[in-house]
Amino acid sequence: MQRMLFSLMAIAYVLTLSAQSIYDFKVKDDVGLEVSLSDYKGKVLLIVNTATRCGFTPQYKELEALYEKYHSEGLEILDFPCNQFGQQAPGTIQEIHQFCSANFDIQFLQFDKIEVNGANEHPLYTWLKAQKGFSGFDVTDQRGKMMDGMLRKQDADYDKKSDIKWNFTKFLVSRDGRVLKRYEPTDKMTDIEADICMEVNPVLSSIMARRSIRKYLDKPVEHEKLEVVVKCGINAPSGMNRQPWIIRVVENQKLIADVTEVFKTKNADMVKRDPNFKNMFRNAPNIICICTPAKGGGELDAGLLGENMMLAAQSLGLGTCCLGGPVRFIKTEPEAKFFLDSLEIPEDYQLNYMIAIGYPDEQPEAKPRDAGKVKYIK
Repeated sequence: MQRMLFSLMAIAYVLTLSAQSIYDFKVKDDVGLEVSLSDYKGKVLLIVNTATRCGFTPQYKELEALYEKYHSEGLEILDFPCNQFGQQAPGTIQEIHQFCSANFDIQFLQFDKIEVNGANEHPLYTWLKAQKGFSGFDVTDQRGKMMDGMLRKQDADYDKKSDIKWNFTKFLVSRDGRVLKRYEPTDKMTDIEADICMEVNPVLSSIMARRSIRKYLDKPVEHEKLEVVVKCGINAPSGMNRQPWIIRVVENQKLIADVTEVFKTKNADMVKRDPNFKNMFRNAPNIICICTPAKGGGELDAGLLGENMMLAAQSLGLGTCCLGGPVRFIKTEPEAKFFLDSLEIPEDYQLNYMIAIGYPDEQPEAKPRDAGKVKYIK
């Protein structure tokens, strides 16, 4: 019997992790009705396990403030009471809801009580923890130090597990279902609000979501979308409105293939080391070439132009990567001159850089950014 139970648990675990997205899960609301999380497609979600008798229970007030401030912009808070931590969420879901309404006047959604760790954990939380594991408490913060000390006494290796550590752990989910961040109960609500603000604002969310894409689907970008991307580019700021750039958008697949053959001949060893190699432009199906005056100048404006195009592409579901290596190869390799000739670049201009563009076939994580390099002078 135990072996059978273990097998069933293992199968359930594998099936949970193989779920394509958060929208594959179903939960029960506060009256026991089944709700599909696909109902929240296009919404920014903050998912939190709560308790009514916890030292962090006053966070209900802060959560309600976030909800009231950002709900009209697309934020939904999904509250799952859980009694696993110090048995601090006793009572039925109706009693819990009555307590939260009376004490904090919450308006966001509360669902039925669940477990978030162990054999009976809800599959949603199995998946959430697989997406974002525990990354530690901030021990420079008094509350973080307290939580770390308490949990380490119970388990010296507690921080090596992805389990939910306590009440009011939170997961931030993007409009397209990606788990962006996990917050521990000691994390500052101001930091969480800053992240929510960036997600509910479509411009800020595109900025924060853009990554350099190096794997693309074998699918050319529609001409109409390329036109939109370029239009956003040429509307970037330009000093004195000089617009010192020339743009060439390569949709000709044969041209890309032909110059790639030259590249493969000259870089055979490098190409052999990459089993996924398709072309010299990070395998992208389309290329945007940005040209600036041959005598110099215009580089700053061209950079602003490129950033506009990459952010526009991100908002359209496209991926991009700024390229310098292929430019150097094409400009210095005589056998690749036909590619430059095909771009019909005026003599007083030169190819400055390229942007690979296409439908992404990967979702790379963001690399750390050093906020310590920023100083505000007041």
